[in-house]
Amino acid sequence: MRIAVAGGTGVIGKQVVQAVEDAGHEALILSRSAGCDLTNENSVRQWLVDCQAVIDVSGSSTTSVSSSMKYFSQSTANLLIVGREIGVQNHVALSIVGAAAIDSGYYAGKAVQERMLRVLPGGYTLLRTTQFHEFVGQNIGRLSAGPIQVAPKMRLQPVAGSEVAQALAQLAGQPAAGIVQDLAGPQEEWMPDLFAQYLAKQGQSPKIVEVPLPGAMGKAMREGGILPDSNARLAAETYTDWLAKQ
Repeated sequence: MRIAVAGGTGVIGKQVVQAVEDAGHEALILSRSAGCDLTNENSVRQWLVDCQAVIDVSGSSTTSVSSSMKYFSQSTANLLIVGREIGVQNHVALSIVGAAAIDSGYYAGKAVQERMLRVLPGGYTLLRTTQFHEFVGQNIGRLSAGPIQVAPKMRLQPVAGSEVAQALAQLAGQPAAGIVQDLAGPQEEWMPDLFAQYLAKQGQSPKIVEVPLPGAMGKAMREGGILPDSNARLAAETYTDWLAKQ
């Protein structure tokens, strides 16, 4: 089976490509760096060829509500419309636990993506997961200030990107299933503690200052709005175990 991976050059996308190939399928990478603009229908039509399934793990770096909604509405529509034209039977999309309910900041884009999957023609599978273990390191550099490390007040239950990638590859090889069981990490964590563990692994011990993020998105992060419910499937690898291998 030939499976297109939208966002296949990103941190998670690379792992999805590997998981698709490990499962015996052919992976076609769709990303701006590879030459495909997912927000341009003609570009998607040029690249999305001879595929039986699509895995969409693409994303936008913005936290702006309007920019996030614009990106995900355009990219999702293009992938679904072109996919329908060429006979894609299963469009597998990755979303975030709690995003649809929070519908703010970056999550507003994921919320509109979820709504579009339900109304546009074509079979889809939607997997919601919690934040990835890789998310910690990605955010540390953005929030450092000399000897002080700022850490958001955030309750999360992070999951290994490799386990998410394997789940997505498996779903893509099956018939479209609609909204499937959420996937979360094995235990709840506190983001400042994860920052401290990550920095200690790097031989650093800056003063960590905990700060609340603003708006509805920040409130949800502090109060457990991005934590999974009791029906979620729990992955195996803890953040501590994952970090030890890095």
